[in-house]
Amino acid sequence: MSTSAIPERRLRPGDPAPWFMAPTHSNPRFSFDTMAGRFVVVSFVGRAESPAGRALRDFLARHRDRFDDANVAIFGVTGDPTDLTEKRLVEQVPGVRWFADADGDIARQFKAARGDDPTDVYPQTIVLDPALRTLVWASLAEPDQHARALLAVLDRLPRIAEDRWSPGVAPVLILPRVFEPAFCRRLIDYYEANGGFASGHMTSRDGKSVGVLDRSRKRRTDCMITDEPLKDGIQGRLYHRLIPMIQRAFQFNATRIERYIVARYDGADRGFFFPHRDNTSPATKHRRFAVTINLNAEEYEGGDLRFPEFGRRTYRAPTGGAVVFSCSLTHEALPVTRGVRYATLPFLYDEAAAEIRAATRHLVVPVPNEGEDQPIAAEE
Repeated sequence: MSTSAIPERRLRPGDPAPWFMAPTHSNPRFSFDTMAGRFVVVSFVGRAESPAGRALRDFLARHRDRFDDANVAIFGVTGDPTDLTEKRLVEQVPGVRWFADADGDIARQFKAARGDDPTDVYPQTIVLDPALRTLVWASLAEPDQHARALLAVLDRLPRIAEDRWSPGVAPVLILPRVFEPAFCRRLIDYYEANGGFASGHMTSRDGKSVGVLDRSRKRRTDCMITDEPLKDGIQGRLYHRLIPMIQRAFQFNATRIERYIVARYDGADRGFFFPHRDNTSPATKHRRFAVTINLNAEEYEGGDLRFPEFGRRTYRAPTGGAVVFSCSLTHEALPVTRGVRYATLPFLYDEAAAEIRAATRHLVVPVPNEGEDQPIAAEE
């Protein structure tokens, strides 16, 4: 193998992969970080008709069954966007996608760029673990050797469902007795008396945080708490019972609360929330910690939290208990399979983050159909 095919600077085992947003065939703003929770293969080919491009296409034709999104996904990266528009490279979902890297930014972040031309790259493949950290780097300059090496790696990868790859438990704080049972029931009664509205999720569009409703990604209804004594009750319990433990566990002094809601996941609708992070849009980047306080943990099945970057283990606090975690962690609320789950879901941040929030509030576009009197986030 020619040493010119191996860049001096490259991702090495243990290095985290960069996060980016780029167009694929089906998504003009595909967020790469959302692929956490499975093994991910990233291959830089320069362009479809380069030797590396032809070699990767041939590999995929022969080994298409290796990529299913559930366990392994592969992304090819081309510096020529016409490869996608003219369908020289074709997406095959699940499992196989192509990024158009028209300005070469992805290649530069992955240390694959060789020159200023986006198609001038060191042809290479990087295999990432479910936390999007580098497992293996391999040159694509010699197709036969690359194919053998990649197949050997794929043969060794464990099945995600078996959880043999997990690095351990997620870095979360689970704390019981934040709310007493009677206060939990009071919050549930408030929801049932006032009802809820379909809850969306935030995404980035044209530099703004846009709320969207998409039942394929989230099925939940929320009731915004406007009763001041009830809000004071939440705030006081968090201040006295939860905030000191967050300080102890994470050395973070939370001084601000965003959002007073009671959320409802209905088992009849298999209520859930797909894997996501809570601080990736322009107007949510101030969020530091997310809190899930279960109000009736013993009355439903399913509905637990999972952190795909850290394995298949699930997390559930008892009634009145909290799960606290960084908003940067990918997490999901699994479908409720029986009964109804109620929870209170505030975000916590500090004074420095409050300045960020004040500067970005104008970037929020509300979720459709919620109405002007039901904002996405309520200030304390």
